[in-house]
Amino acid sequence: MPAESSNWLASVHWEGSLVLRELRRIRQILDEQLTVKVSVPTIWRRLREAGLTYQKPEREYFEKDDKQREEWLRDKVPKIRETVKKHRALLYLGDECNVSLTAFLAKTWAPRGKAPKEKVTSKRGGVAALSAINPQGRLLFILHAKRIASAEVIHLLDQLLRHHKTRHVVVVMDNASPHTSQKTMTFIQSQRRLHVFHLPSYSPDWNPDEKVWNHLKHQEPKGHQAKTKEELTSLRNSKLTNVR
Repeated sequence: MPAESSNWLASVHWEGSLVLRELRRIRQILDEQLTVKVSVPTIWRRLREAGLTYQKPEREYFEKDDKQREEWLRDKVPKIRETVKKHRALLYLGDECNVSLTAFLAKTWAPRGKAPKEKVTSKRGGVAALSAINPQGRLLFILHAKRIASAEVIHLLDQLLRHHKTRHVVVVMDNASPHTSQKTMTFIQSQRRLHVFHLPSYSPDWNPDEKVWNHLKHQEPKGHQAKTKEELTSLRNSKLTNVR
């Protein structure tokens, strides 16, 4: 098991892009505050030489408790390792996601002043999904037509046990209410082959399954044209199957 976030389990062309605007801002600051005049291509080249690239920040929550995370690494990770080793168990990391009928529209190239148009529905609604991924990248998932509650979490855990009929299964997931409800915990305690551990609060960066949902929401279905929950469910099922 890894000890920190990313260890837990190209160059950008600048012309005509957001990067160009950022480079111009840097040039303006250099000019106004340091009275240094440097061309935009030179700034871009120097940043690249320094090993810097234009990146979108990752979310880091104010509520994140570093002490709690350190304690989890110190206390829980050894227990997870021990449980996997003791029972020769299979390890999965679980998570959930709600995907909206409102399509995510990503930026693309188009003639200046002529914004591209994509047909999308104005209907509200979406599809909820639960999944579990193992360190080898195998993904198991279930789609639902309603928001995730305890019954759906229990169903996923039960399906994991049914899928691995004779093996112990270790599942690591976050502290969302459906994952820690009395109903869910009662089910977990009743299953001899099931061992569930919960991540510290506000630690999505420690769950690789989060990357599956980020890919599903912001990469695979960009500009999707699903008009109903049924069409969205079919699309999501196809995309998730391909991810596997």
